[in-house]
Amino acid sequence: MMSHGSPVRWGAPDGRWTQPDLQLFPQDGHRYEILDGSLHVTPPATTRHDSLVESIVATLRAAAPPGWWVCARLGIELETSNLVPDVTVLRPHSSGAIWVDPADVALAVEVEADETRRYDRLLKPAVYAAAGIPAYWRVEDGPVLRAFALDGTAYRPARDVESDEQAKLDAPYPVRVNPAAWH
Repeated sequence: MMSHGSPVRWGAPDGRWTQPDLQLFPQDGHRYEILDGSLHVTPPATTRHDSLVESIVATLRAAAPPGWWVCARLGIELETSNLVPDVTVLRPHSSGAIWVDPADVALAVEVEADETRRYDRLLKPAVYAAAGIPAYWRVEDGPVLRAFALDGTAYRPARDVESDEQAKLDAPYPVRVNPAAWH
């Protein structure tokens, strides 16, 4: 039995990390994800990051047709990965599972941070694209929105929306975005 004040100790699995292993971790603000069976941990988000996520969720929810769901930090279960985008847009009639099927996901959004820049630019979009998620947004400091559309098994740039610009995007559904209003 552990004494109070001792750090929680856990053991790594003998083989690959899997989704049930993620339940070992506390709800401590860190983001625990699995990429191809390897554990990836991101430090807790800043207040500014969380505010950007909330603003993006509000923008997408306001434009969502009936039946569509916009969720912050909802996990996607992929073949050997469990990733948690900052924002996920689900099509109508999605399963409602704790870890959603990528077939239900219309858009994954990542808000970059210093600690996640390469992960958000290189690894996560490659996994989302391979899973067939049709649209990916990356929000960079500014904020600037970089929208991508699935082209085969990779994303191609669809539209950049600068911080002082307003634009109408068609994916995942028609939505007007104004990054300068996100804060």
